[in-house]
Amino acid sequence: MTSTWLDLPADHPFGVHHLPYGVFTTADSPGRPRVGVRVGDRVLDLAALSRRAGVGWASEVNHGTLNPFLAAGPTTWRTARGWLQERLGDPSHRAEVEPHLHPLSEVTLHLPLRVADYVDFYASEHHASNVGSIFRPDGEPLTPNWKHLPIGYHGRSSTIVVSGTDIVRPCGQRKAPQDPAPVFGPSVKLDIEAELAFVVGGATPLGSRVGVADAPSHLFGVALFNDWSARDIQAWEYVPLGPFLGKSFASSMAAWITPMEALREARVPLPTQDPTPQEYLQGPPEASYGLDITMEVRLNGTLVSRPPYRTMYWSPAQMLAHLTVNGAALSDGDVFASGTVSGPEPDTRGSLLELTWNGTSPLTLEDGSTRTFLEDGDTVTITASAPGPEGSRIGLAEVTGTIRPAV
Repeated sequence: MTSTWLDLPADHPFGVHHLPYGVFTTADSPGRPRVGVRVGDRVLDLAALSRRAGVGWASEVNHGTLNPFLAAGPTTWRTARGWLQERLGDPSHRAEVEPHLHPLSEVTLHLPLRVADYVDFYASEHHASNVGSIFRPDGEPLTPNWKHLPIGYHGRSSTIVVSGTDIVRPCGQRKAPQDPAPVFGPSVKLDIEAELAFVVGGATPLGSRVGVADAPSHLFGVALFNDWSARDIQAWEYVPLGPFLGKSFASSMAAWITPMEALREARVPLPTQDPTPQEYLQGPPEASYGLDITMEVRLNGTLVSRPPYRTMYWSPAQMLAHLTVNGAALSDGDVFASGTVSGPEPDTRGSLLELTWNGTSPLTLEDGSTRTFLEDGDTVTITASAPGPEGSRIGLAEVTGTIRPAV
């Protein structure tokens, strides 16, 4: 594990073995967002340090967004990470680096990239089976296509917000089975979806494909993601074209992006895929793998679920390959999410829809109150950890949001 001259515990989840990227401002320069790296409980101004050092990739991080750095590609990503670890590990660089460190508590964090496009997948077999059992109790839990391709829908990039942003309860049409006609109003079945988002770099031309083997060169990093969902609006609108207003009002994303390189020790084999995926979804294990990331979902401070990402059926590389197999272009700053992460046990389900079985089994919180779906004022926080080098742990940055009344 990389050592450091910083006064930092060796087992800190945001140590030099991690180094996630974000965008921040300071109180003295609130209008000047710049790229930073989190190390421990401090933020390193990467823009200023790289500019002072005169490194070749300094211009890529001297912006108020990560998009130019994402465009630079994997060679630059690796070079920058190695340079950072050397600067933070060698005491001879302390005088050079230390002036550019800011206490985390004294900066404002922003959405770290300009999201170019957004796709949400449905990659958990346990989640898909639970949802199918809830809504099709007399039929097959999985739809016939589910094990043949990574199912997804095209979301709304402009409503992805940084962690800590309040979420306004959405309004829309809803119609319960017993209602004679649809009504309009605030959602009464507001839900969460504990997900992992993948950040993409390396634009591709329209009409080209990214195969499974090439996907790692486009996967920059991951961030925790909450795809807030209005289940009642979604249920009425989704036939025949799928999610729309029940999803597009907001999705929350963590402020720090963990590089894929930091998650090497977290790679695990995929579950057995049967039937064998079509050829374009096949690839070497070093490209197509799962991730041993364990999430924790808290509702008003009560731990309600521990979804395990390692159980996901489709790999990030397969999702990216499927996204582009029709010739769809990639843009620097594309984001695709995994879909709800759910495990096989009841306490590993990543949505309230599953945890309360569509409201029929309410959760009891630590204060004695119960929930089927979210109420105004509720705060949901998702955290996660993963194995790091030499027995260390990686702590993914949290994603949190509080529900505000409909307007």
